Amino acid sequence: MGKTRFILPNAFTSMNFLLGVFAICWVTGAFSSFTSSDPIRMGAYFIILCALLDKLDGFAARLVHASSEFGAQFDSLADLIAFGVAPAFTVFFTYKTVAPESWFQTNAVLLIVVFAIYVLCAAMRLAKYNACDSDTYHHHFSGLPSTFAGAINAVLVVYLKSKGVFTADSALIYVPLFVMLITGLLMVSPLFLPKLQPRKNAAFNTFQAVMIVITYICGFTFVSEGIPFVTEYILLLMASYIVIGFGVGIAKRKEIIAEAEAEAAQKK
Repeated sequence: MGKTRFILPNAFTSMNFLLGVFAICWVTGAFSSFTSSDPIRMGAYFIILCALLDKLDGFAARLVHASSEFGAQFDSLADLIAFGVAPAFTVFFTYKTVAPESWFQTNAVLLIVVFAIYVLCAAMRLAKYNACDSDTYHHHFSGLPSTFAGAINAVLVVYLKSKGVFTADSALIYVPLFVMLITGLLMVSPLFLPKLQPRKNAAFNTFQAVMIVITYICGFTFVSEGIPFVTEYILLLMASYIVIGFGVGIAKRKEIIAEAEAEAAQKK
């Protein structure tokens, strides 16, 4: 097969990269001249597609034995665009286009600061993973994965926009900024989050598989505003996973570190 085996995984990575770029184009209005679709929802939808397709490049690489350093670096670059830059643009331009102009002008500096923190944290998260964590923790993430951070920010702004939060004279208008700041900091935090992997409990594995299938269905249909509770389901699922997962990670922190140290000692 030779070098041609690298085409498949890199094709999936290229698709994720372009979807992230197109998400930015949607939310900034670059595509508004030839479509009447809601640019914020479409941008968020493209970010969700990136999240749903995120693991396909790694799966394809293992399937055809085409893992490479180039692929790992390319994947991180695509993730930075899809889950770092694109969600930050989505939140920023939602405020810019929907919030009252007076509010936007008054809070412009705050918006830029949170935007910058989030993007920098995403970049550091991906660099840290490649440099330190990829071979250290096999059953847990160290910090919030950029995939979840990007998706939850994208879905949240669509949900709050549909509820009129951005146009209301209420403190709730600051919620997306607060969530973007917290998720940014969580990406570079030392907290552990369990990975979605098969477990010894068959019932739990079945439940996990069913939830994943439902999530994929909801994710692919997110673009349609007519399907009820899709946005709420995705938000509730991600929030539950993050809160419960980090809680488990905190409770088992010493055990997780000890396991990683034991595995590292065996390799020496």
